[in-house]
Amino acid sequence: MDTRYTSRTLGLEILAIIVGLVFLVPFYFLLSNSVKPFAEILLNSAALPKALTWANYTKAWDVMNFPVAFKNSLLITVFSIIGLVIISSMAAHRMIRRPTKFNTFLFTAFVAAMVIPFQSIMIPLVKVAKTFNLTSSIPGLVICYLGFGVSLTVFLYHGFIKSIPLEIEEAAVVDGCTPYGVFWKIVFPLLKPMTVTIMVLNALWIWNDFLLPSLILGADPDLRTIPLSTYSFFGQYTKQWDLALAALVMGILPIVIFFLAMQKHIIEGITAGSVKG
Repeated sequence: MDTRYTSRTLGLEILAIIVGLVFLVPFYFLLSNSVKPFAEILLNSAALPKALTWANYTKAWDVMNFPVAFKNSLLITVFSIIGLVIISSMAAHRMIRRPTKFNTFLFTAFVAAMVIPFQSIMIPLVKVAKTFNLTSSIPGLVICYLGFGVSLTVFLYHGFIKSIPLEIEEAAVVDGCTPYGVFWKIVFPLLKPMTVTIMVLNALWIWNDFLLPSLILGADPDLRTIPLSTYSFFGQYTKQWDLALAALVMGILPIVIFFLAMQKHIIEGITAGSVKG
Protein backbone atom coordinates (compact mmCIF):
# COMPACT_ATOMS: atom_id res chain seq x y z
CA MET A 1 0.00 0.00 0.00
CA ASP A 2 1.32 3.42 -0.99
CA THR A 3 1.75 5.55 2.17
CA ARG A 4 3.45 8.60 0.59
CA TYR A 5 2.20 12.04 1.61
CA THR A 6 1.15 13.60 -1.69
CA SER A 7 -0.46 16.87 -2.74
CA ARG A 8 -3.73 14.95 -3.11
CA THR A 9 -3.54 13.93 0.55
CA LEU A 10 -2.89 17.54 1.53
CA GLY A 11 -5.90 18.67 -0.50
CA LEU A 12 -8.14 16.08 1.13
CA GLU A 13 -6.95 17.13 4.59
CA ILE A 14 -7.70 20.79 3.85
CA LEU A 15 -11.13 19.82 2.53
CA ALA A 16 -11.81 17.73 5.67
CA ILE A 17 -10.81 20.66 7.90
CA ILE A 18 -13.12 23.03 5.99
CA VAL A 19 -16.03 20.57 6.26
CA GLY A 20 -15.29 20.15 9.97
CA LEU A 21 -15.38 23.92 10.51
CA VAL A 22 -18.74 24.10 8.72
CA PHE A 23 -20.17 21.56 11.17
CA LEU A 24 -18.83 23.64 14.08
CA VAL A 25 -20.67 26.80 12.96
CA PRO A 26 -23.90 25.95 14.90
CA PHE A 27 -21.81 25.48 18.06
CA TYR A 28 -20.28 28.94 17.53
CA PHE A 29 -23.72 30.56 17.31
CA LEU A 30 -24.94 28.62 20.34
CA LEU A 31 -21.97 29.38 22.60
CA SER A 32 -21.38 32.99 21.55
CA ASN A 33 -25.04 34.03 21.80
CA SER A 34 -25.52 32.26 25.14
CA VAL A 35 -23.27 34.89 26.79
CA LYS A 36 -24.82 37.95 25.10
CA PRO A 37 -27.62 40.23 26.34
CA PHE A 38 -30.89 39.78 24.48
CA ALA A 39 -30.56 43.13 22.65
CA GLU A 40 -27.09 42.24 21.39
CA ILE A 41 -28.39 38.92 20.00
CA LEU A 42 -31.06 40.75 18.04
CA LEU A 43 -28.57 43.34 16.79
CA ASN A 44 -26.04 40.88 15.34
CA SER A 45 -26.20 37.21 16.26
CA ALA A 46 -23.08 36.36 14.21
CA ALA A 47 -20.75 38.81 15.99
CA LEU A 48 -18.54 37.92 18.91
CA PRO A 49 -19.92 39.05 22.31
CA LYS A 50 -18.77 42.49 23.44
CA ALA A 51 -18.80 41.29 27.04
CA LEU A 52 -19.51 37.88 28.57
CA THR A 53 -22.95 37.88 30.24
CA TRP A 54 -22.83 34.88 32.57
CA ALA A 55 -26.08 36.03 34.21
CA ASN A 56 -27.91 34.23 31.39
CA TYR A 57 -26.76 30.92 32.85
CA THR A 58 -27.74 31.73 36.43
CA LYS A 59 -31.19 32.98 35.37
CA ALA A 60 -31.77 29.96 33.12
CA TRP A 61 -30.64 27.62 35.94
CA ASP A 62 -33.27 29.09 38.29
CA VAL A 63 -36.12 29.48 35.79
CA MET A 64 -35.93 25.94 34.40
CA ASN A 65 -35.16 24.43 37.83
CA PHE A 66 -32.17 22.72 36.27
CA PRO A 67 -31.34 20.22 39.08
CA VAL A 68 -34.85 18.71 38.93
CA ALA A 69 -34.87 18.63 35.11
CA PHE A 70 -31.41 17.07 35.04
CA LYS A 71 -32.43 14.41 37.58
CA ASN A 72 -35.55 13.52 35.57
CA SER A 73 -33.65 13.30 32.27
CA LEU A 74 -30.92 11.21 33.89
CA LEU A 75 -33.36 8.75 35.49
CA ILE A 76 -35.37 8.33 32.28
CA THR A 77 -32.27 7.86 30.13
CA VAL A 78 -30.45 5.45 32.46
CA PHE A 79 -33.40 3.17 33.23
CA SER A 80 -34.56 3.13 29.60
CA ILE A 81 -31.12 2.10 28.38
CA ILE A 82 -30.74 -0.58 31.06
CA GLY A 83 -34.12 -2.05 30.10
CA LEU A 84 -33.39 -1.90 26.37
CA VAL A 85 -30.01 -3.62 26.77
CA ILE A 86 -31.31 -6.44 28.99
CA ILE A 87 -34.56 -7.16 27.12
CA SER A 88 -33.18 -6.78 23.60
CA SER A 89 -29.97 -8.75 24.10
CA MET A 90 -31.83 -11.71 25.64
CA ALA A 91 -34.55 -11.60 22.97
CA ALA A 92 -32.05 -11.42 20.11
CA HIS A 93 -30.02 -14.32 21.54
CA ARG A 94 -33.13 -16.45 21.85
CA MET A 95 -34.18 -15.68 18.27
CA ILE A 96 -30.75 -16.62 16.93
CA ARG A 97 -30.32 -19.85 18.90
CA ARG A 98 -33.95 -20.98 18.57
CA PRO A 99 -34.89 -20.12 14.94
CA THR A 100 -38.49 -21.36 15.13
CA LYS A 101 -41.23 -20.00 12.87
CA PHE A 102 -42.61 -17.93 15.75
CA ASN A 103 -39.21 -16.39 16.51
CA THR A 104 -38.65 -15.65 12.81
CA PHE A 105 -42.07 -13.99 12.62
CA LEU A 106 -41.32 -12.04 15.80
CA PHE A 107 -38.02 -10.74 14.42
CA THR A 108 -39.75 -9.75 11.18
CA ALA A 109 -42.31 -7.83 13.22
CA PHE A 110 -39.53 -6.00 15.07
CA VAL A 111 -37.89 -5.01 11.79
CA ALA A 112 -41.22 -3.91 10.29
CA ALA A 113 -41.95 -1.78 13.36
CA MET A 114 -38.85 0.34 12.68
CA VAL A 115 -40.39 1.88 9.55
CA ILE A 116 -43.57 3.07 11.28
CA PRO A 117 -43.38 6.87 11.76
CA PHE A 118 -43.92 8.02 15.32
CA GLN A 119 -46.40 10.72 14.30
CA SER A 120 -48.81 8.10 12.95
CA ILE A 121 -49.21 6.40 16.34
CA MET A 122 -49.21 9.43 18.64
CA ILE A 123 -52.96 9.40 19.33
CA PRO A 124 -53.23 5.61 19.93
CA LEU A 125 -50.15 5.84 22.15
CA VAL A 126 -51.69 8.48 24.40
CA LYS A 127 -54.95 6.50 24.67
CA VAL A 128 -53.12 3.28 25.57
CA ALA A 129 -50.89 5.12 28.05
CA LYS A 130 -53.93 6.62 29.79
CA THR A 131 -55.63 3.21 29.91
CA PHE A 132 -52.65 1.70 31.75
CA ASN A 133 -52.04 4.82 33.91
CA LEU A 134 -48.65 5.49 32.32
CA THR A 135 -49.21 9.23 31.83
CA SER A 136 -47.74 11.86 34.20
CA SER A 137 -45.26 9.28 35.37
CA ILE A 138 -41.52 8.81 34.82
CA PRO A 139 -41.80 4.97 35.00
CA GLY A 140 -44.60 5.21 32.42
CA LEU A 141 -42.34 7.18 30.08
CA VAL A 142 -39.55 4.62 30.57
CA ILE A 143 -41.96 1.84 29.53
CA CYS A 144 -42.88 3.82 26.40
CA TYR A 145 -39.20 4.21 25.52
CA LEU A 146 -38.73 0.45 25.94
CA GLY A 147 -41.56 -0.13 23.48
CA PHE A 148 -40.22 2.30 20.89
CA GLY A 149 -36.54 1.46 21.23
CA VAL A 150 -36.62 -2.31 21.41
CA SER A 151 -37.07 -2.85 17.64
CA LEU A 152 -33.84 -1.20 16.53
CA THR A 153 -31.94 -2.56 19.54
CA VAL A 154 -33.02 -6.15 18.85
CA PHE A 155 -32.09 -5.69 15.18
CA LEU A 156 -28.57 -4.52 16.08
CA TYR A 157 -28.03 -7.29 18.65
CA HIS A 158 -29.46 -9.89 16.23
CA GLY A 159 -26.82 -9.12 13.60
CA PHE A 160 -24.00 -9.09 16.14
CA ILE A 161 -24.91 -12.33 17.95
CA LYS A 162 -24.82 -14.24 14.64
CA SER A 163 -21.07 -13.62 14.58
CA ILE A 164 -20.53 -15.45 17.90
CA PRO A 165 -19.60 -19.14 17.30
CA LEU A 166 -22.13 -21.58 18.72
CA GLU A 167 -19.27 -23.88 19.77
CA ILE A 168 -18.33 -21.47 22.58
CA GLU A 169 -21.76 -21.82 24.13
CA GLU A 170 -21.80 -25.61 23.63
CA ALA A 171 -18.44 -25.88 25.40
CA ALA A 172 -19.84 -23.88 28.33
CA VAL A 173 -22.86 -26.22 28.53
CA VAL A 174 -20.55 -29.26 28.56
CA ASP A 175 -18.69 -27.66 31.49
CA GLY A 176 -21.99 -27.50 33.42
CA CYS A 177 -23.14 -23.93 32.69
CA THR A 178 -26.88 -23.29 32.82
CA PRO A 179 -28.66 -21.55 29.91
CA TYR A 180 -28.78 -18.26 31.86
CA GLY A 181 -25.15 -18.76 32.86
CA VAL A 182 -24.17 -19.25 29.22
CA PHE A 183 -25.82 -15.97 28.28
CA TRP A 184 -24.65 -13.76 31.14
CA LYS A 185 -21.16 -15.27 31.65
CA ILE A 186 -20.22 -16.13 28.05
CA VAL A 187 -22.37 -14.31 25.49
CA PHE A 188 -23.12 -10.97 27.15
CA PRO A 189 -19.44 -10.01 27.75
CA LEU A 190 -18.80 -10.69 24.05
CA LEU A 191 -21.53 -8.17 23.17
CA LYS A 192 -19.64 -5.27 24.77
CA PRO A 193 -18.83 -3.34 21.52
CA MET A 194 -22.46 -3.49 20.37
CA THR A 195 -23.80 -2.79 23.89
CA VAL A 196 -21.73 0.40 24.15
CA THR A 197 -22.89 1.45 20.68
CA ILE A 198 -26.52 0.87 21.64
CA MET A 199 -26.05 2.79 24.91
CA VAL A 200 -24.68 5.84 23.11
CA LEU A 201 -27.25 5.84 20.28
CA ASN A 202 -30.19 5.48 22.67
CA ALA A 203 -28.75 8.03 25.12
CA LEU A 204 -28.55 10.64 22.34
CA TRP A 205 -32.13 9.90 21.33
CA ILE A 206 -33.75 9.74 24.77
CA TRP A 207 -31.82 12.63 26.35
CA ASN A 208 -32.71 15.05 23.53
CA ASP A 209 -36.25 13.79 22.87
CA PHE A 210 -39.00 16.37 23.25
CA LEU A 211 -42.16 14.93 21.68
CA LEU A 212 -42.66 11.72 23.68
CA PRO A 213 -42.03 13.36 27.11
CA SER A 214 -44.41 16.18 26.19
CA LEU A 215 -47.14 13.62 25.40
CA ILE A 216 -46.63 11.36 28.42
CA LEU A 217 -45.46 13.69 31.20
CA GLY A 218 -47.76 16.62 30.45
CA ALA A 219 -47.29 20.05 32.05
CA ASP A 220 -46.26 19.00 35.58
CA PRO A 221 -43.17 21.17 36.43
CA ASP A 222 -41.75 18.49 38.74
CA LEU A 223 -41.67 15.93 35.90
CA ARG A 224 -40.10 18.10 33.20
CA THR A 225 -37.02 16.87 31.38
CA ILE A 226 -34.33 19.24 30.12
CA PRO A 227 -35.90 19.68 26.62
CA LEU A 228 -39.30 20.41 28.19
CA SER A 229 -37.78 22.91 30.62
CA THR A 230 -35.93 24.64 27.79
CA TYR A 231 -39.18 24.99 25.88
CA SER A 232 -40.59 27.05 28.76
CA PHE A 233 -38.53 30.01 27.48
CA PHE A 234 -40.70 30.17 24.35
CA GLY A 235 -44.24 31.50 24.64
CA GLN A 236 -46.87 32.67 22.18
CA TYR A 237 -45.68 36.27 22.31
CA THR A 238 -42.22 36.07 23.89
CA LYS A 239 -39.03 34.24 23.03
CA GLN A 240 -36.22 34.52 25.60
CA TRP A 241 -33.36 33.58 23.30
CA ASP A 242 -30.65 34.71 25.73
CA LEU A 243 -31.88 32.36 28.48
CA ALA A 244 -32.88 29.58 26.09
CA LEU A 245 -29.42 29.42 24.50
CA ALA A 246 -27.77 29.26 27.92
CA ALA A 247 -30.21 26.47 28.88
CA LEU A 248 -29.38 24.61 25.66
CA VAL A 249 -25.66 24.73 26.46
CA MET A 250 -26.26 23.36 29.95
CA GLY A 251 -28.63 20.72 28.58
CA ILE A 252 -26.42 19.33 25.83
CA LEU A 253 -23.14 19.50 27.76
CA PRO A 254 -23.58 16.18 29.67
CA ILE A 255 -24.59 14.21 26.59
CA VAL A 256 -21.80 15.75 24.46
CA ILE A 257 -19.23 14.71 27.08
CA PHE A 258 -20.73 11.21 27.17
CA PHE A 259 -20.66 10.98 23.37
CA LEU A 260 -17.05 12.16 23.09
CA ALA A 261 -15.99 9.65 25.74
CA MET A 262 -17.73 6.76 23.99
CA GLN A 263 -17.46 7.65 20.28
CA LYS A 264 -14.59 5.25 19.54
CA HIS A 265 -16.74 2.36 20.82
CA ILE A 266 -19.50 3.33 18.35
CA ILE A 267 -17.12 2.86 15.44
CA GLU A 268 -15.83 -0.42 16.91
CA GLY A 269 -19.35 -1.77 17.40
CA ILE A 270 -20.64 -0.81 13.96
CA THR A 271 -17.48 -2.09 12.26
CA ALA A 272 -17.57 -5.40 14.15
CA GLY A 273 -21.23 -5.91 13.34
CA SER A 274 -20.82 -5.12 9.65
CA VAL A 275 -17.81 -7.40 9.17
CA LYS A 276 -18.86 -10.42 11.19
CA GLY A 277 -22.60 -10.15 10.61
